[in-house]
Amino acid sequence: MTDANAAPEPVPRAPLRDEVAGSDLRPHPGTRRPDRFRHVDSDGLSIAVWEWGEPDAPPVLFTHGGFDFAGTFDGLAPLVADAGWRVVSWDQRGHGDSERAHLYSWGADRRDALAVMDSIGTDPIPVVGHSKGGALMLSVADAVPHRISHLANLDGLPTSRLWPDVPEHHRTEMRRGELAAWLDHRRAARTKIRRPGTIEDLADRRRRMNPRLSPEWLQYLVPIGGYQQADGWRWKIDASLRMGGFGPWRPEWYTHLLASMGMPVLCVLGLEVEVMGWGTLPEDVVSILPANGRFAPLENVGHFVHIEAPEVVAGLILELIS
Repeated sequence: MTDANAAPEPVPRAPLRDEVAGSDLRPHPGTRRPDRFRHVDSDGLSIAVWEWGEPDAPPVLFTHGGFDFAGTFDGLAPLVADAGWRVVSWDQRGHGDSERAHLYSWGADRRDALAVMDSIGTDPIPVVGHSKGGALMLSVADAVPHRISHLANLDGLPTSRLWPDVPEHHRTEMRRGELAAWLDHRRAARTKIRRPGTIEDLADRRRRMNPRLSPEWLQYLVPIGGYQQADGWRWKIDASLRMGGFGPWRPEWYTHLLASMGMPVLCVLGLEVEVMGWGTLPEDVVSILPANGRFAPLENVGHFVHIEAPEVVAGLILELIS
């Protein structure tokens, strides 16, 4: 199922914890690469799965945001793993070391999530999702609530404050239009590849969207989420993906599901507004928080709460799931 705009040569897998020495990875304080790597098949598509912690420890599933990859949990995951958990995460299709697809949709992302969950077992497990990953876990929890014991949402509650919502009976027509636009975009993007550059170049481009993250952290990410060719480094993100579009769906349509969650829920919100955030305000969350939910607003923290404040976020997660 790999498509025509795949990389012209094999993309090297990001290094594991015991493979870091001798790699291009630039060490960063407080980070640790995963202990294990494996693949999961999701209806013919190869999904890259990463794990921190002992293999027989109780599992917790981490879900990254759009245009990210499991390596962005290298600061948070070890803190949770060191508390006795087996942290399992995956690169979403078209991201990182997972295979690229012909098309992308929220439905496909849900199927991938369930494929990874099935590879762990059938018992309900805690899940943690950041940004798009938080909205995705809300969707999965709504579809299969018996598979999720606890839900931690890290700044993953898109608001309709920035995008006008529409009545339910208009959404079918709207999805048809969204799908047509996505197909047009996909057709035009099928031969695109990402622009190359040095590690510093790629880190600088990403910092334009993540201005609160340090150059050192972003340079640490490049050899994990990127690959090197003769003309430079490129991010391992399918060039056909576009901001705000993961198929014919709007992420804010899932936020209202929060109120119906039956499992214990934690909602973490960074209060500093930035480019990659959703524009969500505390009152947007509090108004739909379920009875068994906890809201944790973080002052002086932006959208990437797990990177800016990993110790605080790890403490909140462990308090929820322990």
